[in-house]
Amino acid sequence: MPASMNKIQDELAVFGLTVDLEDEDLSDKLVELCSVHRLSEEELVCEWMAFATTRNLSLSVANLCTLEHEVLNRKNSRRPQLKKEKHCGNRDFNSIQELIEVETAEEDLLDSYSTPAKGSQKRNLSTPENPQSKRIPSMSRSPHLLFSPASFSPSATPSQKYSSRSNRGEVVTSFGEVQGTSWSGGNGKNSKIEVITLQEEESLTKSYKYMFQKLTDIRDAVGSKIEELGEALKTHFHIEEFTSVSFPAQEPVTVLGQIGCDSNGKLNSKSVILEGDREHSSGMQVPVDLSELKEYSLFPGQVVVMEGTNSTGRKFVASKLYEGVPLPFYQPSTDHEDCPQQMIIAACGPFTTSDTITYDALKDLVEVINRDCPDVCILLGPFLDSKHEQVENLQLTVNCEEVFKSCLKMIIEGTRPSGSHLVFVPSIRDVHHDPVYPQPPFSCYETAKEDKQRVHFVADPSTLSINGIAVGFTSTDLLFHMGAEEISSGTAGAPDRFSRILRHILTQRSYYPLYPPHEEINIDYEAQYNYAVMPVTPDVFIIPSDLRFFIKDISGCICINPGRLTKGKVGGTYSRFLVKKENTGSGERKSPCLSAQVVKI
Repeated sequence: MPASMNKIQDELAVFGLTVDLEDEDLSDKLVELCSVHRLSEEELVCEWMAFATTRNLSLSVANLCTLEHEVLNRKNSRRPQLKKEKHCGNRDFNSIQELIEVETAEEDLLDSYSTPAKGSQKRNLSTPENPQSKRIPSMSRSPHLLFSPASFSPSATPSQKYSSRSNRGEVVTSFGEVQGTSWSGGNGKNSKIEVITLQEEESLTKSYKYMFQKLTDIRDAVGSKIEELGEALKTHFHIEEFTSVSFPAQEPVTVLGQIGCDSNGKLNSKSVILEGDREHSSGMQVPVDLSELKEYSLFPGQVVVMEGTNSTGRKFVASKLYEGVPLPFYQPSTDHEDCPQQMIIAACGPFTTSDTITYDALKDLVEVINRDCPDVCILLGPFLDSKHEQVENLQLTVNCEEVFKSCLKMIIEGTRPSGSHLVFVPSIRDVHHDPVYPQPPFSCYETAKEDKQRVHFVADPSTLSINGIAVGFTSTDLLFHMGAEEISSGTAGAPDRFSRILRHILTQRSYYPLYPPHEEINIDYEAQYNYAVMPVTPDVFIIPSDLRFFIKDISGCICINPGRLTKGKVGGTYSRFLVKKENTGSGERKSPCLSAQVVKI
């Protein structure tokens, strides 16, 4: 029989306690504890009184979570194994779920031979010849049943705010010709989907040693970046030569360097310095006067070429600013023009609301994938968010890596009917993974044989070729990090702040051009120089952020912020887009991204 809140209230009244039935969170938590830990109403109240009396605690949801974490979970772990079990190994989520299903099936089978008591609330009985057993073969069970948050989460009750949302499936922004377009894929079942990492020999494919950086190595990596971008600017703008940033000059000269700040504070128009390159300036720095520039947009770490005067050698007065130029677009070596139209879904974590770890949003996303059958689905972390309240308070009762493995199993097995290719991208906020940028791919999950061709674990950041279409992405919130540091005057060639930042990323040819980085990012500069540069300008650039979602065309590159799948206690958004490689027959390039949308989960 399920636990009754009225009986719990009667048992509490024995000790002079009352529960406000309008407090749904507290009532749900009491009933949940009875169900999860198989306690009667009287046993639960006795456990609470013994726990609360010695600590002088009030009856609240937070204190009930503490009771569960410190007392009830430990008692469950000390329960003897079933006699039929011959081994004493640790249980995982699947084996626990199977035991619950088998026990329930045995009870239902016995009930089918008995006569129900008068007034029984049980469902109609089935015949012994066809019992309504819940015993289901493990391979045919719903993938959602494989994931049991109640076994590790102190609050496994689904989020009420998330489940009560009313705007499911609402399209919040669009790009391209959307009307009359069918948002469904499935071409991967009938045609080959080729997902490869561009510059395979230089891609990050496994973990590497970090925290061993030398200052000279950092200097060399940063200096090499300045020199390479400077050479590209020199060629593009037909500049004859560069002058040292500290060379006294009454006549206009052209200098190369990297934007910096003269202090530890935020960059402003009065604190800009230019750090020169090694070849021409020996790395020397000079303050920059921006008063003669009508338009500019600058951020720390930006490599620029400036024209101006430096009469004393101690301050450079800039009169002209040359910014970076983007790389050419990807030109595949093999012909993909006959490939059919492809649908791609991109979603970024967190995949669970902030008040519980039940992965309701992820389950809904799996249903969307099975419904629309996209050809490729790009999932960016965090999968288990280090900023989640239960993670920060150390309330999880199992290893975080085990939670992640079960989460992956749910996604991979749950999306088999769709045939979609899955691309998993880690995040700095994944609590179980290496907290370094660039971030190596996930390596703790063994993929089943039938899934090896369609499951891809890649690094953050990465650039993929999907049937000849370049898709670049990073799970790091670069928009937020750069937006907090960028300064501008006038329109600076872009109508809004997002467009300016996106243009900077493309022209600086790096997935993280900010230097020094944001305080929450740990960068290995040698690895960044090798793995975090853009090999080409992507056709589609996925850049998730906590900031507002958008779809923008920046110089032919379609930039998409799909938002987060959850935002706090409510549902968030994901993106979907249609791509097709086409030959225009002329020199003018046509974007392969036909249309795109950002949709409410």
